[in-house]
Amino acid sequence: MIQFTKIRGLIAPVFTAFRQDGEINKDLIPAYANKLKQKKLKGAFILGSSGEGMLLSVEERKSIMDLWARERSETFKLIVHVGANSYKDSQVLAKYAEDIGVDALSVMGPTFLQPKTVKDLVSYIKIIADVVPGIPFYYYHIPVRTGINFNMIDLLREAKNEIPNLVGIKYTNSNFMDMQQCILFDNMRFDILHGSDETLLFGLTLGIEGGIGTTYNLIPELYYEMIDAFNNNNVDLARQLQAKSVRLMNIISRHGGGIVAGKYLMKIANMDCGPCRLPLRTISNDEAKEMIEELETNELFDLIQNSFKV
Repeated sequence: MIQFTKIRGLIAPVFTAFRQDGEINKDLIPAYANKLKQKKLKGAFILGSSGEGMLLSVEERKSIMDLWARERSETFKLIVHVGANSYKDSQVLAKYAEDIGVDALSVMGPTFLQPKTVKDLVSYIKIIADVVPGIPFYYYHIPVRTGINFNMIDLLREAKNEIPNLVGIKYTNSNFMDMQQCILFDNMRFDILHGSDETLLFGLTLGIEGGIGTTYNLIPELYYEMIDAFNNNNVDLARQLQAKSVRLMNIISRHGGGIVAGKYLMKIANMDCGPCRLPLRTISNDEAKEMIEELETNELFDLIQNSFKV
């Protein structure tokens, strides 16, 4: 297994900004990255679900990597999702990421003709990870997107000797029994990153120390306060803060989900990431108005609107 440092703190899975003509808005990235750094985020996870990565061409993904790589530093990590239905595309992206310099890579399983066994999934991950043996590699477990829902403890058992640079899992699922087994497996060898904003407190109770979540783009302060409250045994406050996150995630879910609604929340916060890429829809004016009303009713609108005023 290669040497690596486990992630402590919060990583933002960044949105890909588009212009109205559907092309990538590259000009936004420096300001976006600067705001995340000001908010004490530990890094950016690019081209994942929030970044609509698998809706982009290989060349588009390379161009986005180039720009985010400039923002990488000792205190701001860059993790690149290189998953694709063709492992050949993933290999190209992984090699390119290695060449420009990144801290880690990640891949979700293919969304077309999904693997039928854990062994098949490990083979898919391995053929990508093997082209960049010196780069830490995370499997991105997100069954709601991929339809692949094996227990990750089985994946770790199968992969630990097959993929030397596999260092952990971005775990976006609610199977907390499986998550805990992954955390404890092989003397806590692997870095298990919590991937669901609305259940971070559950993860903390199991020993989670790092997370990647969509609303960390906007209000990481809420989650850092939750982590501090938990670490200081102020469980009541931690629960209250998690409940506020749940209210926000419920609103997001009702209005198109983390990408569709999330991009509109970024616009409210004066970091306009533009429309979504088809087949995703872009939120309508009527729905946006309804969403604002719900945010105000739940005392969340001002929190979002002022989130980038740091």
